[in-house]
Amino acid sequence: MDYTPITIHGRGSPVDPKNRFERAEFVVDEDVHVDPSERPAPTTVLLRDHSKSIIATNDSPDVSFDASINVYRGCEHGCVYCFARPTHEYLGMSAGLDFESKIVVKFDAPQLLRKELCSPRWKPQRLAMSGVTDCYQPIERKLELTRKCLEVFLDLRSPVTIITKNHLVTRDIDLLSEMAKFDCIKVCISITTLDPTLTMKMEPRTSVPARRLAAIEKLTAAGVPVTVLNAPIIPGLNDHEMADVLTAARNAGATNAGHVLLRLPWAVKDLFEDWLERHFPDRKDKILNRVRELRGGKLYDAKFGERMKGQGIWAEQFSQMFEMAKRKAGFVEEKKTLSLEHFRQRDGKQLTLF
Repeated sequence: MDYTPITIHGRGSPVDPKNRFERAEFVVDEDVHVDPSERPAPTTVLLRDHSKSIIATNDSPDVSFDASINVYRGCEHGCVYCFARPTHEYLGMSAGLDFESKIVVKFDAPQLLRKELCSPRWKPQRLAMSGVTDCYQPIERKLELTRKCLEVFLDLRSPVTIITKNHLVTRDIDLLSEMAKFDCIKVCISITTLDPTLTMKMEPRTSVPARRLAAIEKLTAAGVPVTVLNAPIIPGLNDHEMADVLTAARNAGATNAGHVLLRLPWAVKDLFEDWLERHFPDRKDKILNRVRELRGGKLYDAKFGERMKGQGIWAEQFSQMFEMAKRKAGFVEEKKTLSLEHFRQRDGKQLTLF
């Protein structure tokens, strides 16, 4: 990328790379010299999503769910490595700063969810929330759309798995603990590192590691099953923390653990390379070369069966290291799945829950 690396406080990416679907491109005039420190941080803009449905399906063998809902498109957390960034290009925007500052919101998500789950055509199945973007990103504190969707799930006793890296999930512990009584909830907390300084650079608007561990502890105490996700594992940057992350999460009460290797599809490759240049120039080449060794000589390979795990000797070693760290931390392989037996359809009107 041929621009001067700069940093915007609270944002993972300071740039908007070209959208691969658009002919037009915004380019800063090189003759206009502006002090990068004077560049203002863009405010978050909310845009209305007019989708007529909320449940999306997939046939990927690499993920543990076949259907999911995403209340938000784009994510204010600003994680520089986020594999979902290129989805913003389908909306005519950028995978960079646009993705984390222009959030497309499904304001009627709870109503759409109830309508679809109560349809005679709906065949009960386990759903996931945040299969793409985090349902507990900062704007959720104000909008409470995720909470309203959980009220629907609880009323219908429909099983759902939540994936998040925000302590805000504990706000809804009253709903989650009730859902746990019917075995229809699991929360996955993503912990990338235990180093808060690295978190602020890599995931600028997420909860710090100590808060995520506190969320695991609080949820577990309320009877909500929690899985820790050590994701993404970035070779040469946070891979040495694997055992410590799993041990800390197990001590906090997590009952299961998973991991995912770094994924850099499309524009994310360039954004991540720029981020390394800004924050870890001394380790940049080592990290990128190790990623290439995991991806058959490229920075990314989208092949099913390999995109989450990588390939080659390094991928095998990471997998073995993870399993060893998991056993040492005290995790026992879980076979239990969320229950469908309590699912019930309503006539469309939500009942009072409490």
